[in-house]
Amino acid sequence: MWLFLAFMSAALLGFYDSFKKKALQGNAVIPVLFLNTVFCSLIFLPLIILSASGTLPVGSTFHVGSGGWEMHRYIILKSVIVLSSWLAGYIGMKHLPLTIVGPINATRPVMVLVGALLVFGERLNAWQWAGVAVAVTSFFMLSKSGKREGINFSHNKWIGCIVLAAVLGAISGLYDKYLMASPDNGGVGLDRMAVQSWYNIYQSFMMLVMLLIIWLPRRSKDKFHWSWTIVGISIFLSAADFVYFYALSLPGAMISIVSMIRRSSVIVSFLFGAVFFHERNLKAKAVDLLLVLLSMVLLFIGSK
Repeated sequence: MWLFLAFMSAALLGFYDSFKKKALQGNAVIPVLFLNTVFCSLIFLPLIILSASGTLPVGSTFHVGSGGWEMHRYIILKSVIVLSSWLAGYIGMKHLPLTIVGPINATRPVMVLVGALLVFGERLNAWQWAGVAVAVTSFFMLSKSGKREGINFSHNKWIGCIVLAAVLGAISGLYDKYLMASPDNGGVGLDRMAVQSWYNIYQSFMMLVMLLIIWLPRRSKDKFHWSWTIVGISIFLSAADFVYFYALSLPGAMISIVSMIRRSSVIVSFLFGAVFFHERNLKAKAVDLLLVLLSMVLLFIGSK
């Protein structure tokens, strides 16, 4: 069941990335991200209220668990990590082709594995090392594809933003493992709905501060225009994260495999980039994408 949910989350993430790219075209990043966090919060706020009032019973799928500062301090830290990743990712995606951003983001499972190696002391087997090697190879090949479009990976600040977003996303994945694991397994054992609901709300307040301090004084230069795709971003992201957290809460779910499967969202975003955004140099990028997918297959085999 958790494998099916992981693939469903991947498909939803692909639509999320595609809607995000459309919403950011010629648009200011900060208000788009602010509205995304607000709409996500509005989706989960009723669940918090209904859970607190007892209308949603404990044990139901959408029940939001309660907790004091002990719980919320962990969620606030997650909000900071995720929001930093989103901000860097939004900035980079605005200026780069989706067919380049997607494969870079798809290397996150490799970063999660390396992080698990360094932080949790996990040991990689031969299959996993092979997956890491293929992923590194795909990144270098993707840099060559980018040069054909005038994008120099080593000197392009937008590429730096996407790489930073991927690294922070990997850190968030490792942190999720810590938050969701039971105390017996070295984790905190937080309620999955509490994490998803409250981290969106905390992010909306953080983005409001950034909106007022950073964007508002320069709104005449960094213009914002409304797009209904902004609503689509929030809907697909909330659905993808809900399915993701639900999958992690099921017995036997493995964060390493779920993270790998979720990165197959690159297939959906790549197709959107080719069909709807008419991006160039698709044949070379398709080879890079296949290598990324091959690395995920090797990591999957090694994680079984």
